Amino acid sequence: MVAVSSAPAFCDGIQYFGELPPEFEKYGKTPAIADGQASIPDPTDPTAIYQTLLYADALRYLILQMTASKASGHPGGFASQAEAYAALVMLGYKNIVTEVGHHAPGFYSAMFLDRSLEAMGINTVQQLRDRFRERHGLLGHLSGYIPGLLAPAGPLGQGQHFAMAAAYLHRDTLFPFTLGDGGMGEPYPMSSMIHFHTAFPGVTNFLPVLVWNGFSQEHHSMVSLQTNEQMLAYWHGNGFEEVVLVDAKDFDDQDQAGAFVDSTAFSFAQRLAFTKAVLMGVDEAARSALSGKLTAFIIKQLKGAGVHARGAKSHNLYGYHTLDNPDIVNGLQANALSPEVWQLVRTNCERANGGPASQTAVTESVLPLPEIQNLQLEEYAVGGDPKVSTTAMGQLVAQVGQIDANFLVTNADGNEASGIGNINKALKIIHPTTDDLYNQTPSGQVYEPLSEDACAGLAAGLSLMGSRSLWCSYESFAINGLPIWQTVTQAMAELRRTTPSTVTLFTAGALEQGRNGWTHQRPEIEAYFAAMMRNGNVFPLFPPDANSIQACYEWALGTANKGVVITASKSPLPIRTTFEQTRQALQDGAIVLQETPGEKTVVFAAVGDMILLPIFEAAKQLQSQGIGVRIVSVINPRRLYRASDVAWEICSEPDGGFLDDAGFDRLFGGDALVGVTGGASLMLEPLMLRSTSRRDTFAWKRGETTASAGELMGLNGITAEALVKRAIELTSN
Repeated sequence: MVAVSSAPAFCDGIQYFGELPPEFEKYGKTPAIADGQASIPDPTDPTAIYQTLLYADALRYLILQMTASKASGHPGGFASQAEAYAALVMLGYKNIVTEVGHHAPGFYSAMFLDRSLEAMGINTVQQLRDRFRERHGLLGHLSGYIPGLLAPAGPLGQGQHFAMAAAYLHRDTLFPFTLGDGGMGEPYPMSSMIHFHTAFPGVTNFLPVLVWNGFSQEHHSMVSLQTNEQMLAYWHGNGFEEVVLVDAKDFDDQDQAGAFVDSTAFSFAQRLAFTKAVLMGVDEAARSALSGKLTAFIIKQLKGAGVHARGAKSHNLYGYHTLDNPDIVNGLQANALSPEVWQLVRTNCERANGGPASQTAVTESVLPLPEIQNLQLEEYAVGGDPKVSTTAMGQLVAQVGQIDANFLVTNADGNEASGIGNINKALKIIHPTTDDLYNQTPSGQVYEPLSEDACAGLAAGLSLMGSRSLWCSYESFAINGLPIWQTVTQAMAELRRTTPSTVTLFTAGALEQGRNGWTHQRPEIEAYFAAMMRNGNVFPLFPPDANSIQACYEWALGTANKGVVITASKSPLPIRTTFEQTRQALQDGAIVLQETPGEKTVVFAAVGDMILLPIFEAAKQLQSQGIGVRIVSVINPRRLYRASDVAWEICSEPDGGFLDDAGFDRLFGGDALVGVTGGASLMLEPLMLRSTSRRDTFAWKRGETTASAGELMGLNGITAEALVKRAIELTSN
């Protein structure tokens, strides 16, 4: 290592500096990206190739320096594709997504080098080290909080959704996303890309970059034994027209064993040859993707190339991997760069794509959207003919799609089955086969892959990228799409910009699915949302009728950075509320539907719509016995928590609206409180926490095949008779 008397200020914190690399005087004196330019002019230019390699080495050094400073994090995966990432940036592409949360240190290093992290006060390597994996710093996995990064990354199999959503909204911009060969084993990435391509054959400006390094987190990857020919055949067989594969093994001059090798062990000349192949391959793949061909790029290189270990052992740092650990020291010293190289790399990164990603990435500004004004709501008479709630909402959804051309509705089970066939009629199902009978056309706005993950992924991805969307699902199947929806709503809580809330409509609740049996009766999903309410930006809504659902959707459209879940039946049900009542309930959390006097007062708090049927019957029976009843429809349960129960203050678009104690007592005060839901009892938690009355809950227990909703409610102990019996017990002295 060399002694350094002066180095650029941003280098403060770099532990080791190295000698100038060979031929620096020839290829390193002038930045390959000229002043005023956004990319290198020619991927075959020796200067561009040379400086791309230096950038890859800088990334590797920072990854190891940063992670070892906390003896924590994941250096190995990103290190094996550093040349590919460097090539993308040198070619002017910075709208890069990943499905690999463990690549976070590499992305942070890239954002540091192009000065994006200065937006959060990280100006030096020392500050980079200090704030890695710390609160208000650089989270262990990517989030919506970090300047310049387009999307979060945690669970595998999600990155392609973000890239495809962005590509749909920005047709002339390339959105590469890195995909690990461990993550390739997830069932969703390939199928979701192929359905998207079938639906939108002209939107090919997303580019999977497969990081094929032979290992997953703790062992060999499941595709480590495939040959190059087999891997190419796999991608071609799934519809990819152009697949570019660059294998480090083809450039190895050190006789490394095995199919996966480390390019950092090559001679300098062969390292340049490998980098040239990657740079040219990435350029070819990018041009192909932007020209209308479904394209993938594959870099094949041993996991951990150039860091402290190789293979799966490079994946994770443990407590003993401190900056004094011999493996860490050796890795840092092997990658050490001179101050002149650091400045050269920084200059190229600053200029690429026209500036720091924190200023130039598509997600760094609010996407302009057409205003939704004068929605034509249809208010039905209270006490009039029963109406289907979902159909009433469908009329509004159709209007939104007709106003906003980018708006998409996603549904895996079919809109007609959920009482929202009117959406299909108005907006049309996206399908290569035009058929008026089935409302199909290639230019539709209803996206219907048979995968909840694909539905939730595209809908949530669109919202994250700044557009409007609606994910529709059967309540019982939506669980298969929730991981990415949860990822997005959490990211929205941290975003540094506003974006439309991600909105869902879950229909065909358990009580409507008697004949289908327990496979279609899974309202336990409501417990998932009940837990998420404490996150601060998640709002499950339970409209009791066709008027209420319209007001709920109207409200959802006006919100930002939230996850709004609307749950409603597809059966005709009585009209019990006006628009104004629901608008008040969205503010207060609930609304009184009926109140009858008596010597004692029982409060029935209902979550849902169909569940009101036995409650109203119970009220009649109690009234005949002189017991007063107040029936309260809980429409927005998040409002019924105490402010201290919810992490609302740390949301980027904080919503601190909670019903005060006086309002709570006005709605729920009485001699007894009975919470009733056809879903999970956890949705009633806000009431049970705050009420001081004698109280109990009636909730879903399990599913079964039944002939009617009433029989299914009876199976779960939710009958008028049971409600009456418990109400009398609670009000007895």
